[in-house]
Amino acid sequence: MIRHGGLVATRMGGRWLGVLIEGEAGCGKSDLAFRALDAGFRLVADDRVLLWSSAGRLYGRAPETLAGLMEVRGLDVIALSPLPLAEVGLLVRCAAAERLPEPQAESVLGVEVPRLALSPLEASAPAKLRRALALFDRDPNRRI
Repeated sequence: MIRHGGLVATRMGGRWLGVLIEGEAGCGKSDLAFRALDAGFRLVADDRVLLWSSAGRLYGRAPETLAGLMEVRGLDVIALSPLPLAEVGLLVRCAAAERLPEPQAESVLGVEVPRLALSPLEASAPAKLRRALALFDRDPNRRI
């Protein structure tokens, strides 16, 4: 399955754990991913993410034609050294964030993935990605 969005990952718990970033066109998905890279995350995919499930976990990678490429609005399409794949540990929807949201999850290819609404252009957004992944990694059954 291919989803429109980006996937960035960080090393956590001995594996690459990723955040699938989705939202409307022009909402700031790639901007958030780009700032997450500056905060130590690694690019897996930008614009399109190929997803599959295995052993009850969800994984993603870039389609071959987009591997290692990232659009940086106002600059160019840049080439980066991507990760070949990552486990998806969190789904982020770019939208206005609630102050104290109820825990949410979404089933993707039969795998329940924690879901979080996040304002992508807030300065703290990349730090929130890392914090949410750390919560999930410590307790896989936790719903953010």
